[in-house]
Amino acid sequence: MVNKQPQRIKSITEFHQVRGLTKPEHPLISVINYSDIIIHSPDQPVTNWILDFYSISIKRTSNAKMKYGQQDYDFDEGVMFFMAPGQVFSVSVDPNSTIQHTGWMLLIHPDFLWNTSLAKKIKQYEYFDYSVHEALFLSDKEETVLGNIIQNIEQEYHSNIDKFSQDIIISQIETLLNYSERYYQRQFITRKITNHKTLDSLETLLTEYFNQEDLISKGLPTVQYIADTLNISPSYLTGLLKVLTGQSTQQHIHEKLIEKAKEKLSTTQLSVSEIAYELGFEHPQSFSKLFKNKTNLSPLEFRQSFN
Repeated sequence: MVNKQPQRIKSITEFHQVRGLTKPEHPLISVINYSDIIIHSPDQPVTNWILDFYSISIKRTSNAKMKYGQQDYDFDEGVMFFMAPGQVFSVSVDPNSTIQHTGWMLLIHPDFLWNTSLAKKIKQYEYFDYSVHEALFLSDKEETVLGNIIQNIEQEYHSNIDKFSQDIIISQIETLLNYSERYYQRQFITRKITNHKTLDSLETLLTEYFNQEDLISKGLPTVQYIADTLNISPSYLTGLLKVLTGQSTQQHIHEKLIEKAKEKLSTTQLSVSEIAYELGFEHPQSFSKLFKNKTNLSPLEFRQSFN
């Protein structure tokens, strides 16, 4: 039987109950060993979840797949992924197979971060918006570093809670997130073949888009449109581009736009307004402002430089 309606888990205590775990020692933060989790029943091979708290995991699973958004991912290899509160995901299990989980999961309720610097800063870590197939692949050394941090967090909340406990745990979480940020930057660089294919696809997509004749009706391409077409989450695409090129997705769109505008200004007799409309701008003044911001010349000044 397929459970299509997502099951909302509002608290870490409730998560422990649903997954057959003992009551958490702290209601707002918990480290879970995947081997302790009770597997889904055979008559419910697919479970949809919505968690009202953060989840950070390193997981290896045989005979199970996870779906986040529209992407399936097989966790036979150990990978790390991050989920913010409110995101929907599902786990499907082969009922005829033996399921084996290894790895750990860190659950953090937003209330634990209340009145700390991390409450706002955690939203700046873009990998919480990445899709499952954009998970972080770790080396053994990297996994050991993160595992040691998790042990520190677990030991701290297992000890007698005092006025220093929260600050120490928050510091460890921030260290974990910063290391994860570093490892993602490394992954953008080391997975060269895949990433450069993405760059090539982006270049082709933008060239074809701006060569279309109906941009007046279609308008300028959005970051979401580009990401959807490339089958990449917007945050992951921008993170990848910033590392490899120093520019965001929006900057790449503008760069291709200005390139096309220069071509039209230098090789046609179209007015600036006509060029603006052909490139998908509703208002010519918006085009002129962007062009001058990017080139330090107005469209007319650029055109006159060829005379």
